[in-house]
This record gives sequence, C-alpha cells and structure tokens, in this order.
Amino acid sequence: MTRQPTTDAPSTSSTPSATDEAELARRLGALTLEQKVRLLTGADFWSLHPEPAVGLRRLVVSDGPAGVRGELWDERSPSANVPSPTALAATWDEPLVERLGGLLANEARGKGVDVLLAPTVNLHRTPYGGRHFECFSEDPLLTARIGVAYVQGVQGGGVAATVKHFVGNDSETQRMTLDARIGERALRELYLAPFERIVGEGRVWAVMAAYNGVNGHPMTESPLLRQVLHDDWDFDGLVMSDWFAARTTEPSARAALDLVMPGPIGPWGDALVAAVRKGKVEEVLVDDKVLRLLRLAARVGALSDIPTTATPLHHDAASVATRLRETAAAGFVLARNEDAQLPLDRAALSRVAVLGPNAAAARTLGGGSATVFPPYTVSPLDGIRAALGDGVEVTHGVGVTPQTRVPAAALAHLRHPDGSGEGVEVSFLGEDGTLLGSERRSGGAYTWMGSYGPGVPIGEVARVEVRTVIRATDAGRYTVGGSGIGRFRMSVAGVEVFDVRLQLPPGADLVEGLMTPPQRLHTVDLAAGEETEVVLTHDILTHDILTHDTVTHEVDSSDDALGDAVTMFQLNLQPPHGSDDEEIERAVALAREADVAVVVVGTTEEVESEGFDRDSLALPGRQDELVRRVAEANLRTVVVVNSGAPVLLPWSEEVAAVLLAWFPGQEFGNALADVLLGVAEPGGRLPTGWPVSEEGLPATEPVDGVLAYDEGLFIGYRGDGRTGWQPPRYAFGHGLGYTTWDYVSIEAPGELPSGADLTVDVRIRNSGTRHGKEVVQVYAGRPGGAVERPLRWLAGFAVVEAAPGEEVVATVTVAARAFEHWDTEGGGWAVELGTFTLVAGPSSATLPLAADIAVGNS
Repeated sequence: MTRQPTTDAPSTSSTPSATDEAELARRLGALTLEQKVRLLTGADFWSLHPEPAVGLRRLVVSDGPAGVRGELWDERSPSANVPSPTALAATWDEPLVERLGGLLANEARGKGVDVLLAPTVNLHRTPYGGRHFECFSEDPLLTARIGVAYVQGVQGGGVAATVKHFVGNDSETQRMTLDARIGERALRELYLAPFERIVGEGRVWAVMAAYNGVNGHPMTESPLLRQVLHDDWDFDGLVMSDWFAARTTEPSARAALDLVMPGPIGPWGDALVAAVRKGKVEEVLVDDKVLRLLRLAARVGALSDIPTTATPLHHDAASVATRLRETAAAGFVLARNEDAQLPLDRAALSRVAVLGPNAAAARTLGGGSATVFPPYTVSPLDGIRAALGDGVEVTHGVGVTPQTRVPAAALAHLRHPDGSGEGVEVSFLGEDGTLLGSERRSGGAYTWMGSYGPGVPIGEVARVEVRTVIRATDAGRYTVGGSGIGRFRMSVAGVEVFDVRLQLPPGADLVEGLMTPPQRLHTVDLAAGEETEVVLTHDILTHDILTHDTVTHEVDSSDDALGDAVTMFQLNLQPPHGSDDEEIERAVALAREADVAVVVVGTTEEVESEGFDRDSLALPGRQDELVRRVAEANLRTVVVVNSGAPVLLPWSEEVAAVLLAWFPGQEFGNALADVLLGVAEPGGRLPTGWPVSEEGLPATEPVDGVLAYDEGLFIGYRGDGRTGWQPPRYAFGHGLGYTTWDYVSIEAPGELPSGADLTVDVRIRNSGTRHGKEVVQVYAGRPGGAVERPLRWLAGFAVVEAAPGEEVVATVTVAARAFEHWDTEGGGWAVELGTFTLVAGPSSATLPLAADIAVGNS
C-alpha cells in the first residue's frame, strides 16, 4: 500500500487568517519590481531591509542555538548560554525543551531579534562531524520531537525559528561545494524526516537552505525546495540561504529560495530585476518570495497594523540561572556508576580533588556560529567548591594542557593603557593614521561583520590597533601574539617583535579563520607584578572578505564587496605553566590524598567546531594518560567528559564513574555539583551512541567533490547486524540514574489498520531506594520482511517518574509513520502489511519486553 507524501501531524501554531493574507497581498501589490527584489537580499549581515511603503520595519536575525547572540559578535553583548543541542536531546524531555525555547524567545526580544537561526536538525551521521554538538541526535524521531519542542517554545514567544540546514549538511569538510549522494529512501526516512515533522507539527516559520548540494543540485537551487517543502509539505514560511550559500541568479531565483543572506550584495539585486525584465525569471516567483517574507514579518510583529498575538514570558537573571541549571543536569548522562559510587555522600567527604584541563576552564559551548558570550560561566571547580562549602577541602590541578594553540588573552592579565582598570583600547585608524573611532574592550577576541560600529566609516579604516598593558600575576615566561588573517605587527615595551602576514591554507573554510586562525607568537620573561605594554596592529588595507563561494585574499578596501567585510583576529596570551609531566604528577599526588577524585576532561575549539571535521575521536593531548594515572592513585575516580560529541574512552572500565556532560551552558559547575551530590538526578539518555573504536564509522571526506552516503539507512544503532558494525561502548538511549527499574509488562493492540497511530502501555517499577526518572523507549522491527530495513528503529518514547517501590505506566504514542517506508517506485509512503514487533526498554541495546502487532488494511 502506497500513499502520497503528507505531514504526519496537525498544525499546532498560528497561521495567518484569510483577512491577514488578503492584506499581505494588497501590500505586495503596492511594490514595484525593484522594491520587491530589494527586499529579497539582506540589508547587512544580520538584518533585512525595511520598506515604509508597506509598513515593514527592519527585521533582525541572530545565530543560535546555544543562545541568542544578536548583532554583535563579542563580549559587549552578553547572552544566556544554554546547553548545546546534544545536551538538550539527551534530556528526551519535550516540555523542558519547549520551556527553554521560551527563554530563548525572551532573550531574542531583549536583543531586538525577530528571527533565531536555530534549531539545527541535521543528523549525527558520523561522530567526526565538526558540528555534531549543534545537532540533536543520530535518530530522526528523537531529533524531530526535540526540534518541534524547541520551535514551539521559540515561536510561542513571537520569535521565528529557522530550522536548518536543509538538507544533508551532516559534516563540514568541503561543505560549500560537496555533493551529498543520498539514496531516496535514506533521504526521506532519515535526513528529511526531522524537517518534515518540524514543518508539519511545529509549523516552523523559516527554513535555511544548506551550503552543500544533494544528488547533483546545490541546495539553494535544489528542486527539493519546491517539490518537498512546497508541494509535499505545504510549507507556507520563508526559505533563506545559509550565509553566502546562494551563488547564482536565475537558478536560485527559479527555485523556492526566498531570501539571500547576508547583504547588501549578492547574486540577486539588479541581476534579478534584469532577469525578470528579460523573461528568464517569472515575476510571479518573485511575488511568492515577497509574500512569504511579509508573512514572516507579520508573524513576528514587524508589519504595521498587523499585531502579533505572541508575547515572550519574562525571565529575570535568577530564573534564567535556575532554568539553565535544571536543563544542564537533565541532560547529563551517567554512563557508568560502579558500585553506586554516585551520588557522593557530602557528610563523608573531607577532601576532594578536582582535576583536569576543563575543571577550572570548562567548555560550555561549541565553536562557530553557535558562539555566544555568557554573562558568567560557573566552572566545575567553582560549582563544587560552592556546594561543599568551607567544611570540605577542594584541591585543584590542571593535569595536562591539551591545546596546541595559545588562547585569546583573558581579562585578568589585561590593564587598560590609561591605567583606569582591566581591558584594552581598540582604535580604528585611517591610512594616514587618523583616529576614526575607538572602543574599550574586555577580552582578546575581536570580530566585526560589515561594520566597525556607529560613526566609523568602514571604507576608510586601514588599521585596527589593540593597545594594552600585560600584568604578570606570576613570575615566568609569558607567550604573547596575534592570530588572524592578513598583516600583523606587534610591539612589546615599545620594541617591534614581529611584522608578518598570516594566511589560511588553500581551501580552508572561513570559520577556521574565526575559530583556529594562524598565529604568530613571542615570549617575554616577567617578574611577578611586572607590567609591560603590548600593541598589536592589524592592517586591513588588504584584508579577507567573504564572497559567495570562497575566502578571497588581498581584496582592495575600495572593492564593492566591502559591505561583506569580516574582520576577525585575536590578541593571544599564555601565562607560564608547568609541563604535562609535572602537572600529571601533581594531579596524581592530589588524587592520592583525596576521598574522591573528579577529573574533568574534554575537547577543545581546535577539534570540535563548525568549519572543519574531526580527524580523531580521541581526547586531545595526554588526557587519557591523566585519567589512567589518577584512577591508579584513587579507586574513587569520577570522570566528567566535557565534549559536545562522542570521544573514545579507553579507560572507561578502570574508573568508578563516567558522567557525560556535553557542552552544558553557563551553569555547568552548579549543575555538576547538584548531580554529583545527589541534589539532582543525572537525567540524560544518549541521543547518539558512543563508539568503542573508530573502525567502520562513516567518513566526512568527499571524493572528487562527492560524499557518498553508502551506509544508506544504517547509521548509528540502525547498523546493528550489518557486516562491519561494531557494538558501541555506550548504546543509543543508554543512561543510568540513581535508582533501578524493573520492566514489568507491555500492552499493545494485536492488530492495527495501516495508516493509524497507536499507543503502547509499558508498566515499570522503581525497584531502588530513590525517586527517579526513566525514559521508556519503544522500538519497532519487521522480522522476515521483504523490504530492507534496520533490525529495529525508534518508534516512540515517554518520560516517567516514580517513587521507590511505585509502579507507573508509560503511555507511548507510536505514529503510523513508524510502520511505513518510502516507496521509491510509487513516490510515497508505503506499508509492508504483516507482523511488526514492538520492543521496549531503557536503551536500544536493552529491550526486555516485546509485543507483536499485525498491521493490515483498514
């Protein structure tokens, strides 16, 4: 049985009324062709053109999804740093994620933002994906349900969500140009499935077209935009390009792409007007694009006399902190807890060693466009110290330094050159040295996109100068320098120490210039308390700019593309520190003297970021050695893994407990202390499996520009039973709590008409001694079927709680789609009639209950 494509859930959010639609059409009719086309390219990096003729104000968009950055990319515009998407998906908790979406809507409105560029719902096809942390899961159903909750929370506050990146942007290597070759069934059943549900059930207001191509067509020109979004799913929202993804005029205009970002230049503009005049692009297509843009504007309240009915809920600083702390703990996955070492008994502790490179300088978010600047960050060390108080001694050692790069200078070492406090002075200078403007900054990382701020004429800026005084907190050798692209000069104590030109390697992604730019360094010996002036100058007479398909070097500042200029560089500073050998020995000594050792390890911005994929899943540096040495010294070693994506844990059976913390946002340390001490339960379950080795994992490197998805339907846990598949170290859905559960029974109808949803009741008992949460998971299978399928696939789940000894029933909804497959010949969804098996349990690898169900004609 085959049926044509439809969404699998009803709309749950507002659609413009017929009256509003008529008004939008009237306003559209008041515009000339030139006015209409002008609206279809951004005004700058983060906003759209206003149009007084139709009552349209300026619309502002902002990157997400770990917060709302706004129009500034620096510390002067702080944003609440929410847990990363892998952490959100690990909660499996839709109401919690929807509430967090409401918090993000409040943040957006506080920054004047109308459209949030989130969520990212590409799949965890492979753990090598550099943006893995920014996506939810390896499973399309979990991704879809968490994504719907995120969208409904954001849009419930009157802010548009933008689901991205449509479609196949599941890795970063050659992402601007690669062609992802995805089989039709895998495309429909896996990669398009989250988008389908978020469009159909979530009624998302915007979609972002990806950089890459799929099956021979760049996504900004792809027939999938119209065939799938418009025709199959009846999407009434707006499709925008990823930044600089649109590279052609006529092909992209004839596709269902509505908005080119950023602006003011791009492939449309006058070229599109000319194409319409010559009959190469129908004006009716332009009208449809503008109508969709006006509809988006109406939904977010940007059109005069069409008020939005949504109002963000107010969140003050205290409520934000509480929500982020709760959410982080709910996403922590307790992967191992030998002999119930956790939670710790506070009364039995006198000394705790908090060790590792991420203990005092935790990583709370991933690199790239997800970057925000939180108002504060609670490190694991600070959170544990605050929770334990004065009665418990908390010692600390770094253990190892996994970074190979010198970081951006921290505020603690920077003094303003006029002696007025901490910070640096940034000056914008003309070619003749004229001061065009200045700003006081409190950090060492600088990014300007299309503007250097009010009153600074961008076309006249020839140099940016950073001036500060470095104060040595400890005696020793300090490393200072600059990183970025272009010409850099540095003087220390009035003496020039370098004058160099730095460039990215050929073919590098622009985000590498933001997250891991080339560096030039200089060392200086300072006594404790000694100060020295440092001046870093970056020449931008010839600088890098973004064009539509590449990073172009040495473009004259008078070029018309200057409106797209991105200036980004860092002042780098590394205080003196011991060698890894010295720090490991110190950590081991501290562990030996402690009641418990908490080791916080993780990834760095050098290995996990937008713009490039990982080439290894190992923890960087000598962190594995650190863990093993500490575990030898203290049998009560708890390892906290601070990474957004899976890493190899070769020592996992040698330690007492393993807690996977992801990138958990600004309340990391407080949430960690809550979980370690049992104030909160680690609520997370794995949204993706963690491999035991790197053997057999899908690659991210295209061959001759083509990335073949040869694994087809069998990504992640769906590969079970396939040749070459390795059972993971920790399976999809796995996670321990602080109690135990018995799976008692499963009840499901014996028969089901095809095309119908059903509910499954799973009875479980809390057999432990604490109140707890369980994520009950139901998987479907089709033993002996003629259609190629995985052995099992997630069909539904439900979150329940129970007191010790209490029995509860988890009612799990299983949608009709769970029994369907994409019929490539019929071009629609089909059911292979017969007997399916539903299995239930706490993870994809532990499924003690089963029930058969005959799916037949209604």
